[in-house]
Amino acid sequence: MILSYRDKRTERFAEGDFVKDFQGFERQAWKRLDDLRALPNNRLESLKGDRSEQFSIRINQQWRLCFAWPQGNAGPSQVEIVDYH
Repeated sequence: MILSYRDKRTERFAEGDFVKDFQGFERQAWKRLDDLRALPNNRLESLKGDRSEQFSIRINQQWRLCFAWPQGNAGPSQVEIVDYH
């Protein structure tokens, strides 16, 4: 679930309205919004302790996909599948 939007045009677009500024890349924008909406469903968690700079997504009750996402980076780093409990 997306909690808030920084601007009205993004909010309108996310609610299904046509936004002229986004014409030509609507499909890609929808995909990225869907990706954001899916994160909570994947049980995204911010980790603590010696993994405080990492996040995890549950694979099942035992295993996690852990990763760091340094500020300004285009994607995750230090990705690992681990049973860290």
